[in-house]
Amino acid sequence: MFELMFLLPLLGAVTGLLAGLFGVGGGAVMVPVLTWLFYRFNLSELWVVHLALGTSMAAIIPTAIASLRAHHRRGGVYWNAVRGLAPGIILGSFAATFVASNLEPEPLSLFFFVFMCVIAWRLLRSGKPGETGDRQINLPRLSQLSLVGSGIGAISALAAIGGGTLTVPYLASRGLPLKTAIGSSAAVGLPIAMAGTLGYLWNGFQQVDLPAWSTGFVYWPGVLGIAATSLLTAPLGASLAHRLPVGVLRRLFALLVVLLALQMLLMTLAA
Repeated sequence: MFELMFLLPLLGAVTGLLAGLFGVGGGAVMVPVLTWLFYRFNLSELWVVHLALGTSMAAIIPTAIASLRAHHRRGGVYWNAVRGLAPGIILGSFAATFVASNLEPEPLSLFFFVFMCVIAWRLLRSGKPGETGDRQINLPRLSQLSLVGSGIGAISALAAIGGGTLTVPYLASRGLPLKTAIGSSAAVGLPIAMAGTLGYLWNGFQQVDLPAWSTGFVYWPGVLGIAATSLLTAPLGASLAHRLPVGVLRRLFALLVVLLALQMLLMTLAA
């Protein structure tokens, strides 16, 4: 168990660095690595993938708060979009945890693998969405925006990500400048993480075969160990993004997330 307590902060340091470097939520790395760690240390026989999802979702919250504050200070959040998306995002994220809790590890792992392939494709296709220039912001009416938020929240909770992969291109396509789309996506990431965490807490609360120091599907030593170091290394990753050949590294990272997700899928199929 001492080995696990050492590996969790190390995982947090790596995921924070990668998140800062590539702008992709740490769940892409956290979920498959946590799944492997939980299997390796026999923390649970029935709920390994669910624990990985819930723990990853909870570990995102501190980073989401820090990111939101940083973008808000720079005036980079378009709050009309956030207010429109937030109700649907909260509902979608919370509801998706009920779906996840009633799925076996195999279909959950398959969904995660497919979604990581989509993320990798986006990473390889282009570094980031193109600027929208001086286009007029054209958000749909509130009911449609809330519906979009429900979809973003549901997919994000099932994959334990902050939603930026979906939110940034959507807001950019509606006319928001790229920096504002990223800042608004950071603001949206907080309700995703909070609603998803609450859902995984709720749905796992009365389940059996959960490890000590867990509440529902959230393993608190994992949350604390990951969050403590990811908060320190995420700014470093953002700084390195301006100095390193990110184009080459992005392609390697795309390969990494697919291989990790594939390894997670094969591991759950073999369990």
